[in-house]
Amino acid sequence: MTEYRLVKNLAFGLLVSGFLSACSPANEERMLEMHGKTMGTTYSIKVFPGNIDIEQNTLQAEIDAELVAVNQSMSTYIPDSEINTFNALDAGVVMPISEDFRRVVAESIRLGESTKTLDVTMGPLIDLWGFGPDKRPTNRPSQTQLDEMVSRIGVDKLVLTDQGLEKTINGLRLSFSATAKGYGIDKVAELVEKHNIHNYMIEIGGELRVAGTKAEGEPWRIAIEQPDAPMGQRQVHRVLEPGTSGIATSGDYRIFYEMDGEIYTHLIDPATGMPIKHDLVSVTVLHPSAMTADGLATALTVMGMDKAQTYAEEHHLPVYLMSKTSSGIQTWSSTAFKPYL
Repeated sequence: MTEYRLVKNLAFGLLVSGFLSACSPANEERMLEMHGKTMGTTYSIKVFPGNIDIEQNTLQAEIDAELVAVNQSMSTYIPDSEINTFNALDAGVVMPISEDFRRVVAESIRLGESTKTLDVTMGPLIDLWGFGPDKRPTNRPSQTQLDEMVSRIGVDKLVLTDQGLEKTINGLRLSFSATAKGYGIDKVAELVEKHNIHNYMIEIGGELRVAGTKAEGEPWRIAIEQPDAPMGQRQVHRVLEPGTSGIATSGDYRIFYEMDGEIYTHLIDPATGMPIKHDLVSVTVLHPSAMTADGLATALTVMGMDKAQTYAEEHHLPVYLMSKTSSGIQTWSSTAFKPYL
C-alpha cells in the first residue's frame, strides 16, 4: 500500500531586521507598519515616510489593490485569472496580455534561457508530482510519463510579441510560482516610491526588498537562517546588510512529501522531470529586482552546488550557498556577495 505524506516547512529562509534590532521606542521618526494576506501567504511592510504626508490606511489600501491585481493576473488558484485564461488556450492563439503579465513572462523567459533550470511552463509537470492545484499522485510517475512531459515543456514554446503571448504546442501551461511573489514585492516598491518614499522594507512570504535605511540612518539587517536547526526552531546563521536590494532564499527544505520511503521536493529539474536530489539546501540571492532574485534563487537551487557556483561567478551575481555534508553545513559566497558579509 502506498504511503503518502505531505510535509510543509515554510519557516526557514530569511529573518527581517525587525527580529534583530527593533526601532527604539524613543525614536520620534514616524514608521508605518502594515500586515496582510496575499498570494496564499502573508505580507509585512515597514516604511519611513519622513515628511511625506500620507496616512497608513490610505497607503495600505493602495498596496492591497496592487497585490489583488497581481494575484488576479498570475494565480493558478483563481479560475478566471489571466494565467489560467492563457493556459486554457490552444496553440497558435495570440492572447493580449496586461503589462504586469508581460513583464513577468519576459523576465521568466530570459531567466529560463539563461539558467536552463527555471522553466515557467512546468505547470503540468508540477501537477504530475503533486505540487500544484490538481489531485496529488498516489504513485511515482513512470519514466514514460516523465519523458513525454519533458518533451512538451520549455520556454522555447512561448512566443511573446507586441500583440501578446501564444504557445506553439497544445497543453502548454504556465506557473509563476518562482517569480510572481517577487514581482508583487517589486510592484509594491514601485508604488511606495511613487509617493517619494525611499526607506522601506517589503516582505511577502519570506522574500524581501529593502531600500534606504530605518530610523536615524540605521541600516536594514537581514538574517539568513540556519538550515539544520531543530524542527520548529529559528536560528540565525549569518546577518547581512544588503543596502538597497531584493533578497530571496530558496531551498529543497520548503515543501516536500514522502511516498514509498522516498522524499520528493517541490523543486524539479526541467531537463529530467525529476525532483532534485542533492546536498545544496539553501541559496540566497541579492538583486535590484525581487522578482529576478526570486527566480534566480530557484534556478540555482535546481543546479546544485558546483553549477550554481559557476553560474554565479560567470554572471557576477551576489549569491550565498549552503550545502549539507557529512561534517555539517558547508558555505560558499560568490565574489559579488562578499561585500555584504
